[in-house]
Amino acid sequence: MPHLLPPFELTRETVLGDSIRALVRAIDPDIHLPTSEEHRASIAALLERRPDSGDVWLFGYGSLMWNPLIHFTEKRIGTIKGYHRCFCLWTHLGRGTVEKPGLTLGLEPGGSCRGVAFRIAEALAIEELEICWRREMLTNAYAPRWMRVSTGDGPLHALVFRINRTHRRYAGRLPEDKVIAAIAQAHGPLGACATYLFNTVAHLEDLGICDRRLIRLRDQVAVRVRERRG
Repeated sequence: MPHLLPPFELTRETVLGDSIRALVRAIDPDIHLPTSEEHRASIAALLERRPDSGDVWLFGYGSLMWNPLIHFTEKRIGTIKGYHRCFCLWTHLGRGTVEKPGLTLGLEPGGSCRGVAFRIAEALAIEELEICWRREMLTNAYAPRWMRVSTGDGPLHALVFRINRTHRRYAGRLPEDKVIAAIAQAHGPLGACATYLFNTVAHLEDLGICDRRLIRLRDQVAVRVRERRG
């Protein structure tokens, strides 16, 4: 039987209230979810390995850019060298279903990635990062790392959610046709997978960032969506 769940809005309140955990358990009752204590221990360990002192920077390259949820004091456009954004993570939880999974972005080796670095006040770092962990690290699909980010105001080190290649939902580098088909048809409690792609490209364009790979995907997915509706 298909999983039919009501629409779900990803907000600061739903994440803090653990509604997102309840959603995941409703979809996949057997899934292991890290506890709050495990999340805090992971955050503490990363903060101990910080290359810089003071405020904490977080780098967004997908939905974090247009729906960060966190309180931040500044944001800068920045570039990471050696990694690029790629639709490489299957999702049957938010923007897809078990029957028709969608795809979300991760960082894969090679090339470069332009995105947004958010500055979090040091005094609020643990509290704000816990929101990120409840959202991005709910199933450990990502591997958070400190990475150097080049910005117009100089380099900085930011926390980046790279893809966890050992995760069972890691998709690898899929043929473009398969990516297009999955994004065009997938829909879950958080909405259409195509909307996730469209929002990401629109925000990049608003920032003056040109990601030709994503623009090509956006255009081809838009055609598929129109064909399906027609």
